[in-house]
Amino acid sequence: MFKVTERVITANDVIQSVEANDAGAIITFLGTVRNNTGGRQTAYLEYEAYIPMAEKKMADIADEIRDEWGIEKVAILHRIGRLEIGEVSVAVAVASPHRKDGFEACKYAMDRLKQIVPIWKREVWSDGEEEWVSPDPIYFKNEEHNRD
Repeated sequence: MFKVTERVITANDVIQSVEANDAGAIITFLGTVRNNTGGRQTAYLEYEAYIPMAEKKMADIADEIRDEWGIEKVAILHRIGRLEIGEVSVAVAVASPHRKDGFEACKYAMDRLKQIVPIWKREVWSDGEEEWVSPDPIYFKNEEHNRD
């Protein structure tokens, strides 16, 4: 499952989509809205995405994981819209035969998501100032991007 949604995300959303009898480990990551960024008090976050491309890039990440670790079961969900402190913005789940590969693949999925998936975050601070944060601009300048 690779989806951008306006709905609340829970761990079960991604866990259920990767459960398998051959999995010895299901590794999950939930990214939540924290109350500060760089020492500034966060009021809330807003996310926007180019949904068709974002979901395709999420599937591409799963393909990279399959190529590197042989893991078939990967799920990535990302929320858009306004999110309050403590809400889940992103969830990743990886089911693998062994935990080591699962942890590595889950971390990789999250790192790659921040690099290549077209999702933009608007950070709004308690003083009313705001800033847009986008995916890694270096990736988009270099079509030959190498994940190593």
